[in-house]
Amino acid sequence: MTATNTKNVMVIGKIHPAGQDLLEARADVTVTHASPDDPNLADQVADVDGILLRIYPIDRRLIDNAPKLVIVARHGVGYDTVDLDALTARGIPLAVVGEANSPTVAEHALYLLLTVAKQGAAYDRAMRDDDWAFRETLAATELGAKTLLVIGFGRIGTRVARLGQAFGMDVQVLDPYVADDAIEAAGCTPVAALGPALPEADFVTVHTPLNDETRHMIGAAELAAMKSSAALVNTARGGVIDEPALLAALRDGAIRGAGLDVFDREPPDADNPLFRLDNVVLSPHIAGITAECMVRMSRTCAENVLGAFDGTLNPDNVVNKEVLTAR
Repeated sequence: MTATNTKNVMVIGKIHPAGQDLLEARADVTVTHASPDDPNLADQVADVDGILLRIYPIDRRLIDNAPKLVIVARHGVGYDTVDLDALTARGIPLAVVGEANSPTVAEHALYLLLTVAKQGAAYDRAMRDDDWAFRETLAATELGAKTLLVIGFGRIGTRVARLGQAFGMDVQVLDPYVADDAIEAAGCTPVAALGPALPEADFVTVHTPLNDETRHMIGAAELAAMKSSAALVNTARGGVIDEPALLAALRDGAIRGAGLDVFDREPPDADNPLFRLDNVVLSPHIAGITAECMVRMSRTCAENVLGAFDGTLNPDNVVNKEVLTAR
């Protein structure tokens, strides 16, 4: 029997088969695939009911061209490339993957922090260069009894805090949207402002979305306020940190080092001067990409799309929750 009221889902970019299978198992759902490199994508959405996207800018023009659209599901938790205001004006929820990528991003933040603290890249290079004497440099530092400042206490930041505590770190938290008693209940110390907290921190890790409030929240003044022995880790969005200011701070030794998974421009230019520094550890925006995490994110994305169709969308995964009360 032919399904009636078929919903059309456009998947922009490649997703794990786990989510693909969920969508294709539904007789009332038709799935089409689109390349994020297609410059004419906005002209192909007239009959689309749901969009599932990896990394692609969803702007007002595309939204206006999709009169049937009822859900946009992001394969991740960041949404700075999506016109949230335009979706909200249409009453369309933007859903993210919730807890799906939190464990692996938190682990990656600790990987970067540890690699900077323990001089992982330098030690590996010394061994390959037959420089056994490098062990006498005393370049590594311990995490125990050090102060970790966690900026952003959401799904990922809370996990990073727990991991830091497992290493015996004193964890301080800056998040104006989380009550102090909730931070204290997690065994952490709330701080009210970035300025006074930075000079006390040995390590700073960023877990905020990128928006007008957070763009370049760590710039030249903030980097100058940090200890010269401190390190900065960013697995959130490149624009949260002023990249030229960070480059200058790393070059001048104003801070010990940095671990970066995200950049102002992605992919970065091959001649990005950060690549020539020894006191920065880099990864290609891969914090949320593991075999296990790709399965979870793909399935959660598909469930978000189907939930919007069925009236069972998990509100915890919706960014613009105000559209749910209007329904």
